[in-house]
Amino acid sequence: MIRKLKTGEYRIYSLKKNPKTGKRRNLGTFTTREAAEKHEREIQYFKRQ
Repeated sequence: MIRKLKTGEYRIYSLKKNPKTGKRRNLGTFTTREAAEKHEREIQYFKRQ
């Protein structure tokens, strides 16, 4: 899940919430949406290996 921050950057969050904290894990912050989408695809690929 990619969200735009107030600073204009994009951050990837995990889809599942942490049951202990109730928040989503930060998976990286990027300056452009394209970079965030590219990294999200890399994460999905890695999860399937």
